[in-house]
Amino acid sequence: MATRYLSDESSLTAAAPAFVRRHGHLPVRRLGKFGYNLARMPFEAILAPEAVEDLKRLTANVRATVRAALEKHLRHEPKKTSCSLIKRLRGLLPPQYRLRVDEVRVFYGVSGATVEVLAIGPKSEAELWLAQFGDLE
Repeated sequence: MATRYLSDESSLTAAAPAFVRRHGHLPVRRLGKFGYNLARMPFEAILAPEAVEDLKRLTANVRATVRAALEKHLRHEPKKTSCSLIKRLRGLLPPQYRLRVDEVRVFYGVSGATVEVLAIGPKSEAELWLAQFGDLE
């Protein structure tokens, strides 16, 4: 529900006709942050076969943490970069991203409504993976 108009409700205030004369429309009740409640379409996360193997190599508690982070960060806004969690990797074609989960790094790409997880590995192996598999421009 993006916007609800007061006319949708049964009780309009007595000031509504004056508001309409002044502004040309009924008063609007906006919901959510910044005035609007926008529905976000979830992205579909697909793990590459190499990423599945990488995930299996992790210990159970780290694996659970990574799965929770994948669901939390990559499901709704995978391109939203932040100072510490999600970073867009420069110099790579197509644009790829890195998600930081404690001492684990998740490398992924976004195309349309699909997030493809390319690799999951410890921080110590991140530079090695980028050198070997990163598609440079």
